[in-house]
Amino acid sequence: MKIGYRTIKTAIGTPVSITLAQFFGLTNFVSAGILTILCIQPSRKRSLMSAWQRFLACVLAMIFSFVFFEVIGYTPFSIFIMILLFIPVTVFFKVTPGVASSSVVTLNLYSSSSITGPLLADQLLLITIGIGTGLLLNLYMPSLDKMLKSNQEKLEENFSRILYEYSLYIRDKDSSWKGEEITNTEDILAKANTLVQRDRENHLLRSDHTYYDYFQMRKRQFELLKKMLPLVTHLPNTDYISNRIADFFEKLSTSVHPGNTAILFLEELRQLRRDFHEEDLPTNREEFETRSNLFQLLHEIEEYLIIKNKFKKTDIPPRKLRKEKNRENSWS
Repeated sequence: MKIGYRTIKTAIGTPVSITLAQFFGLTNFVSAGILTILCIQPSRKRSLMSAWQRFLACVLAMIFSFVFFEVIGYTPFSIFIMILLFIPVTVFFKVTPGVASSSVVTLNLYSSSSITGPLLADQLLLITIGIGTGLLLNLYMPSLDKMLKSNQEKLEENFSRILYEYSLYIRDKDSSWKGEEITNTEDILAKANTLVQRDRENHLLRSDHTYYDYFQMRKRQFELLKKMLPLVTHLPNTDYISNRIADFFEKLSTSVHPGNTAILFLEELRQLRRDFHEEDLPTNREEFETRSNLFQLLHEIEEYLIIKNKFKKTDIPPRKLRKEKNRENSWS
């Protein structure tokens, strides 16, 4: 059973806030622990936003409680009317996430049967301790670099396998591949996007993000890889240009990592295109359709490489090179 860091923070923060509230002699000191639990968030940005929303909602709840309970009375009907009007106000001020926290304060004031100045000060300090403890704990966020790096490596391995399988199919019409890497790649990109968003929210003063740019680049490339699949399946294995494209895909498959010298592959692709135009014109419908697919495939490969060529040089270190593959001369 794995215990997450949010669970650990909650386990630490709850007794700490209760202890502090008890130390200052506050009434309903247990409520400080509830407020802390509600404030534990997965990122620093969300934590700051949550703390502000909950604090403002609690202050509004104190004002509403004083007005409704003192005017209408300390009855369940007062709570009904108050909540009926209070929630739209939180929506207006965009502090809806603080409704749960504010209900803690509301019920504390309701149970007192009399709202006084010292009691309001007591609740304000309670709010500060509960929310403040959660905010301080949320200042620490574990690095996500290891998880992002792992997703990067898995993604590159899948890209490499997909390109290699394309080359096998073009050359030998090998249909044994089940295509599981395509589905797996979609899952990796979705997971990586979630991690990147969390990591961006943990860096309050930094707008750019290396891994964000990287995974966005790979996402665009992956869309092109999927578009290539039906084109690859319609190429004849006896065509000279097709065999050269198969060799080209195989080279690409051994050269998938964060480095950026796609310009080398673009030059080779341009030579392939020139050779393609020098071939004899098609003589029948089948040859014409084959050439059309071939031309479209060359276009998709070119777009794939252009996307990588435009990718800015980043701080992402290349993954360890595989011993069985030579990656010294070409990157994609």
